[in-house]
Amino acid sequence: MTEAFVVDASLALAWVLPSQASSAAEALLARIESGAVPVVPALWFLEVANGLLAAERRKLLTPAERHQALGQLSGMRFTVDDESGHAAFGRVSALADEHRLSVYDAVYLDVALRRALPLGSRDRALVAAARRRGVSILG
Repeated sequence: MTEAFVVDASLALAWVLPSQASSAAEALLARIESGAVPVVPALWFLEVANGLLAAERRKLLTPAERHQALGQLSGMRFTVDDESGHAAFGRVSALADEHRLSVYDAVYLDVALRRALPLGSRDRALVAAARRRGVSILG
């Protein structure tokens, strides 16, 4: 099996939104299809579902395409990291403050740091913060 990695919502949306597609996103999706199981905080599911709904409302997706994307993503396996949610008022908020991230983005950095895993993200601020903390970036 391929090495585990943390994936944020921005990258997952690139898997299912044609306007966000990239070769880096496709390469990480191929790793998952080859057996890698990405690690995500519980928040990931809410962020991705909301991103798809927002894309539909902005007419970037039809309702049928959104439901197809939800089905595709729900068929994938993920390791859910629940620890960061419990650390939202402490460690995760401190990371957000230190790196000028939202708490939502800092949770991905926290998971990557704690588990010593690379991070897949399209979010520039999160990628920059991860690099400053020595986290390997995928894509």
